[in-house]
Amino acid sequence: MLLRVGQAGCALRWDAAAQCWRWPDPAGSQLYAWPAPPVMPSGVRMLESACAMACASSGRVLLGLGKRLGMVELPQQGQPNRPLQAQVLVTIDAAEPRTNISDGCTDRAGNFVFGTANTGQDRRPIGSFYQYSSRYGLRRLALPAVARATSIAFSPDGRRMVFADAVRGAILQCDYDPERAKVSNVKPFSELLEQGAGAAIFDRAGNLWSVQGGVLVQYDRDGQVLQQIALAREAAASVAFGGADLDQLLVLGAQGGLYGLPPDLLKGLTPGVADALFRDGGSASSGSARAGR
Repeated sequence: MLLRVGQAGCALRWDAAAQCWRWPDPAGSQLYAWPAPPVMPSGVRMLESACAMACASSGRVLLGLGKRLGMVELPQQGQPNRPLQAQVLVTIDAAEPRTNISDGCTDRAGNFVFGTANTGQDRRPIGSFYQYSSRYGLRRLALPAVARATSIAFSPDGRRMVFADAVRGAILQCDYDPERAKVSNVKPFSELLEQGAGAAIFDRAGNLWSVQGGVLVQYDRDGQVLQQIALAREAAASVAFGGADLDQLLVLGAQGGLYGLPPDLLKGLTPGVADALFRDGGSASSGSARAGR
């Protein structure tokens, strides 16, 4: 364990510009960073809870806030630590009160791809998958309806997408065209080893790291299991590659613990693939200044 903060863990991302991991705490309405960059304390309070996030090209952060996507400005050096107020970009499925955003990440072209979950007790499959971009706005992906969208990840070349329903028993894959927001050739990738699919990421070799049932499972590119890793103190919630060479793999626990792999598991670890920045159309000067600090 590296540290424990907050009450819950969900989406873990590496911010290459600030050289830190970031993650929202949906229970405590906080946005955390580790190691804490000089321009931002380790935790900043948000006015709304978030469970999905992506770093943006302008230096801001894109967040999935219940039924809305919103953008927040991170504190600059010397500014008072005020709660983060999101600029709302779009409301998702406004006519359906039972759905909220449940998972999301950028594709390799810098669009934000995300899914929704049924928050009702019936757990019916009424969740959907979407692509959002500054250029085209919101576009629904023609993928099967789910009870809770999760495990959204893109192969290193960006032409294959994996996804899952947290309530059902398989990870699926499809061909993906980011420019047209088109999907095709939907088929199984692998059955889940543990009930409950969670976050997923690819490494540079095309292996998939999948959180399921609170355990981290590594698959090869053909869906064969390579290894399983369990946390001793809590269930795993998310996973991300980071570090200057993307050769560090950290796991975020469901109760807010942040963990690194033990040395024996780090031997021969294939580095990850850098997250594409969400192309938000904002000023590039903010991101450039932030990257240079």
